[in-house]
Amino acid sequence: MSRIAHALAQIEFARWYSRRLIDSFDPADWFRMPAEGVTHIAWQVGHLAIAEYFLCLYRLRGPRPDDAAVISPELIAVFDGDRVPPAEFSKYMDREGLLATLDRVHAQVLRELPEFPDAELDSPVEKPHPIWKTKAEVIRWCPLHEMSHAGQIGLLRRLFGHNPIW
Repeated sequence: MSRIAHALAQIEFARWYSRRLIDSFDPADWFRMPAEGVTHIAWQVGHLAIAEYFLCLYRLRGPRPDDAAVISPELIAVFDGDRVPPAEFSKYMDREGLLATLDRVHAQVLRELPEFPDAELDSPVEKPHPIWKTKAEVIRWCPLHEMSHAGQIGLLRRLFGHNPIW
């Protein structure tokens, strides 16, 4: 199995698992932030969308003019990983829009990543990160990052009084 095929299998598994959790939320709870936490399901979904875009598209091949049709620059600005969800968060995008963006980014990754040349995987990324320095490491990080957020989504379920799902 090629490195790309292996990474894609992990990315698809992580998305399958996180979507099971995401889809289990009542739409009324999407913007509900528990007193114990600093997040809500809508924030997690938006963040997963921009993270997959940056890790599997932008960092590998650079930005493209048609990327705005996949994920809007406004959405990217709202879901930066270092930000706290704004109090009036629901004005940025509704549940259906967030899910559509999550699905569009994922579909684009599934279209583009199989075509990425294996020979380029060991090349450095333009802006290295403490966790990843090469394009192969960026791709390997994507499903691990998503699974860490699946844990946060699972915790939100528990804080809302639901049993865990596997």
